[in-house]
Amino acid sequence: MILLNIEVGDYVTRKSYNNDLIFKVLSISEDKVYLKGVFDRLYADSDILDLVKVDKCDDNFNVDLDINNDRSNYFYLPGKILHIDGDSEYLEKCLKFYKNLNIYAIGKKINEDNIASQLSILLKEFKPDILVITGHDAYYSKKGNKDNINNYKNSKNFVKAIRVARNYEKNHEKLVIIAGACQSDYEALIKAGANFASSPKRVNIHALDPAIIASTIALTKTSEEINVIDLINKTKYGSSGIGGIITNGLMYVGYPR
Repeated sequence: MILLNIEVGDYVTRKSYNNDLIFKVLSISEDKVYLKGVFDRLYADSDILDLVKVDKCDDNFNVDLDINNDRSNYFYLPGKILHIDGDSEYLEKCLKFYKNLNIYAIGKKINEDNIASQLSILLKEFKPDILVITGHDAYYSKKGNKDNINNYKNSKNFVKAIRVARNYEKNHEKLVIIAGACQSDYEALIKAGANFASSPKRVNIHALDPAIIASTIALTKTSEEINVIDLINKTKYGSSGIGGIITNGLMYVGYPR
């Protein structure tokens, strides 16, 4: 379907938001266009007259984990990651990110409302050191106060999943949980037992933000405490998008290589 030279599958930006994010057109219905963020975990809809067609470009968000290990004499066993994502495209981006860092990660695409019911089996099967629970979320400000979890798209589902994981492993150091998506109820996720969660300022997060947190923890030695401020600042939106508690790394170091 084509309207004003915009069709399903095109890449667009929104003039009313200063063309800040790139979206993919999912569908067109009369004068409404339904969009999905290419790099940010975000669904949106827009008036077609507000859209500008663009060429898909590479993400200008550069990630530098700045982790250097002496590989001449030692060998390293990074923490194992179980990444559960409500979105298959974002999941693939994260799995590619882990692979490029030589981190062992298992990825599962599960709809947000089904994660809690399937999580116990997955935790027992894969026994991860780090658990990522993400996908899509949204804060519906028109419904009311941000302190009411019922005013969010999927925060309640994320909280249920975190509680299942904490029932499996209560110790925050033995199982590090990174949870949430765009505009999630940050306080509720942290109180439920997440080490790191989005979104303190109810902003969008980058597709790779949960993977950046997980990878840094996986590649930091168990003897080292992670600088939580430096870690969060590696994500695209910093402390507006993700917050968390001070955590130790989960990588074991051995000798000789």
